[in-house]
Amino acid sequence: MNLPTGPVAPPLDRLLAKSARGGRPPETLVEHLWATLRAAEALCARTGRITAVEGPLNGTFEEAAALAALCHDAGKIPGGFQDMVCGRAKTWGERHEVLSLGFLPPLIADPALLEWVALGVLTHHRPLRDDEARGIQRLYGNDEVSDLRERFDRITPGAPTALLEWLRATAAKSSLPVGTGDVAPFAEDDLHALSRELLEKVLHRWVMGGAAPGEGLAAVLLQGAVTAADRLSSAHGDLHSHQPIGEGFRERLERGFAARGRTPREHQLRAADHSGHLLLRAPTGSGKTEAALLWAARQVRDIAEDTGGVPRLYYTLPYLASINAMTERLGDLLGDREVVGVAHSRAASHHLATAITPEDGDTARAGAAARAVARAEATRLFRETVRVGTPYQLLRSALAGPENAGVLLDSCNSVFVLDELHAYDAQRLGYVLAMAGLWKKLGGRVAVLSATLPDALADAVGESLGEAPHLIDCPDIGLPHRHRVRTRAHHLTDAPAVEEIGERLRAGEAVLVVANNVAHAIDLFETLAPLAIEANDGDPDAATLLHSRFRRGDRGAIEKRVRERFGTGLAPRRGGLLVATQVVEVSLDVDFDVLFTSAAPLEALLQRFGRVNRVAARPPADVIVHEPAWTKRRGKQDAARGEEVFADGVYEREPVTLGLDILRDHDGKPADEAEATRWLNRVYASEWGEHWRKQVEEQRESFASSFLRFNRPFDDRSGLAGRFDELFDGTEAILDTDREAYEEALGSAHRRAGRLLADDLLIPLPHWAGPTAGWDRRLGVHVVQGEYDERLGLTAVHTRGAQSSYQPGEVL
Repeated sequence: MNLPTGPVAPPLDRLLAKSARGGRPPETLVEHLWATLRAAEALCARTGRITAVEGPLNGTFEEAAALAALCHDAGKIPGGFQDMVCGRAKTWGERHEVLSLGFLPPLIADPALLEWVALGVLTHHRPLRDDEARGIQRLYGNDEVSDLRERFDRITPGAPTALLEWLRATAAKSSLPVGTGDVAPFAEDDLHALSRELLEKVLHRWVMGGAAPGEGLAAVLLQGAVTAADRLSSAHGDLHSHQPIGEGFRERLERGFAARGRTPREHQLRAADHSGHLLLRAPTGSGKTEAALLWAARQVRDIAEDTGGVPRLYYTLPYLASINAMTERLGDLLGDREVVGVAHSRAASHHLATAITPEDGDTARAGAAARAVARAEATRLFRETVRVGTPYQLLRSALAGPENAGVLLDSCNSVFVLDELHAYDAQRLGYVLAMAGLWKKLGGRVAVLSATLPDALADAVGESLGEAPHLIDCPDIGLPHRHRVRTRAHHLTDAPAVEEIGERLRAGEAVLVVANNVAHAIDLFETLAPLAIEANDGDPDAATLLHSRFRRGDRGAIEKRVRERFGTGLAPRRGGLLVATQVVEVSLDVDFDVLFTSAAPLEALLQRFGRVNRVAARPPADVIVHEPAWTKRRGKQDAARGEEVFADGVYEREPVTLGLDILRDHDGKPADEAEATRWLNRVYASEWGEHWRKQVEEQRESFASSFLRFNRPFDDRSGLAGRFDELFDGTEAILDTDREAYEEALGSAHRRAGRLLADDLLIPLPHWAGPTAGWDRRLGVHVVQGEYDERLGLTAVHTRGAQSSYQPGEVL
């Protein structure tokens, strides 16, 4: 690496920051500090001017971030750390960031800037305060200078002075505000004393006191800049510095339209011309996604002009399969899939699935897994300027701390497209809307898209942003009706329903059956599969079951089989059966001839309808809704009404009955998404709808007050990460009988690549089923004892040493 000050002399040339790893040689301390400074400068340049931090830092945010990045690891000079990094000792046991503080006072004359830089240095690994012995305050808060001298000992003579000279010269080369002139001899005692003095100031201000309005947020963003730069430089990563959905994108899209004999529609042009937050209501097939991207390109241009940065675009969706599909769609649209990042918990699995074929051997799979892990890690380090993911990844930034503050920094001056918000319950929706309010404060622009956006949701978005976003309603563009509503008074599993489904199968149709719980889905599949196979000349692939309790690898194979048989646009069309649960609602791009479904809330039903007559290529297709079974759910009881009943043990009664009453009024009539929006407005105008609005508002305020005020930004929040994981991801486990296969997969490739290959054996469990799973410390995975069939999935989970067991379909 070429350093700005030229080659370094002893002892700096022998002091290391990183040991040899991954085929790379050891990295010297000055090399790492220089690389981290460059990474911080690149991050800040791409982020642009952040209005929210200008007051607290008096316009010095970029300088503070750069200086903290330059000095963050200066405290790695003691012999204990050098022994560890050179392999002479396993551990050291001290926190180098504390000693790094001692280099700052001789370097930075401005007292206010000095304290901000010290904060960035001190918080780049650990919280300042926690309930365990991990926080800086507990580890060092009571130490005197003599204690620090004992803990940070065996410093090479002359190293402090040489490193301080190098830091000053390097900072000056980058035009950072540091003193000039020769550095006076800098003894170890000076270093320890200055470290202790500055440590006391930081702890007094940020632990004993509290952050003033705006200061806490600014502090977390500074922490994010330092931690992100440190990780980027440690990984030898790079940042994309161009936003492809920005200047010139509109012209490129319009050329693509013209090549296909099309012109942009009115709502697309209106979106392209609007500057500011947006609500877009447009039916399937109207070009809603293109309209959103045209809007995003305009916001990118505006934000870039205002801030001087390169705005990032986040496109969020609620379901992993739809995220993966959107990632590929955007990559193809932009002509390069490498410019689109996948930001969800299984991003590496997506990259692996797109890189291998069933014919690949173990060696090819191991190599592909390693590349998939590297690609996912690059996205985690904020490489791409276009990212598709779940809102969950962005919500985690509210936890702040070294793990998450960088995500918050990256969201500054960014553009957010929130698709299918209606898929979230009141709690998750409230959290997302609270976060949207913070994105606005951080210079972001927000768009909410839906084919059926109810007024209640539009109002909730406006309240969160503090202003009513501009609403664009797609005008009637003459799209044909796709569906005809039918209702049935019997249950989906009753004999009349089974007989009607059988008739459609014998007629050669592609039939979708959606149950509300896994138990009903399995029951229906076992009954109907023989009929489907017989109607399709004995083809065993004519009947498929899909729900959320399959091994990852098995589910991937099932989804591939379903797409190959029922995918949108396939010709010739083929008959057959798919029995599924809610996972099919937005998870697959499939096209069926008819839907048989149990009643559910109207939003869920509309998503199920969308899997039928996907592109309106046929006359309106029947979507047949059945009366649910009203059953109890364990642990749910209403004090006034006794034990509550739920639709098939899953959905609240009120929204289901409201929607079902509306559908009965339209029995036998064609329906479109404009009509569906009016239906949803009726549901949300009810007493239940008022209760829903209050829930969303309460959850939004609760999340904002608990996580987004940043009054004590450096208290440890890592313990709250589990709550986020439960809320959005649930628990995954392997079967006890798969232990040997899991261990073999772990060893088939290096470290994280092996873990990725082993993940094919994981089975998702809802978080409330987590207690049935034990933790295997050696393998690093939850393990359950259960019954599993490759066609039926997980059929039972048994609790060790107890009589009770979880049966899929039972909602706890």
